[in-house]
Amino acid sequence: MTLKIVLVTPEIPYNTGAIGRTCVALDLELILIKPYGFSLDEKAVRRAGTDYWKHVNLSEFDSWDDFITAHQPDPDKIYLHEEHGVATFYEADYADDGYLVFGCESAGLPDAILNAYPERSFNLPMRSTKVRSLNLANVATAVIYQAMRPKLIGQPTIRPRRK
Repeated sequence: MTLKIVLVTPEIPYNTGAIGRTCVALDLELILIKPYGFSLDEKAVRRAGTDYWKHVNLSEFDSWDDFITAHQPDPDKIYLHEEHGVATFYEADYADDGYLVFGCESAGLPDAILNAYPERSFNLPMRSTKVRSLNLANVATAVIYQAMRPKLIGQPTIRPRRK
């Protein structure tokens, strides 16, 4: 089993495409929870994922409840990433088969999800008060690499040769 990336009601196609590209690079499943603020057919999603979008291991669910019913994740393996998380993402003890969960760009995760897992929310620290929030794709990429760090250290980088 490997980490799974969960986007709850994503709104910006570029972010979803960029996160999908990271998932392809690290061989991770991307789980999207509807509704979306865009169509997966939009050029912006494909442009951000470039020619990699067709390789995304993608699952879609109509709601959070449908996702929970289908996957039945262990609550200790759910990692909610939220601006006001109870701990930093450095403090999380990421399970190899955990679920890294991110909310929509404008509102974050719904209170119902946060309240269901009150001790499972994590934030990325920011040092400046001049920035209200960070870009979702940037946050997701930072979290994914932190969660996978123990598995990636010492691993060779595999890249296709440019033509």
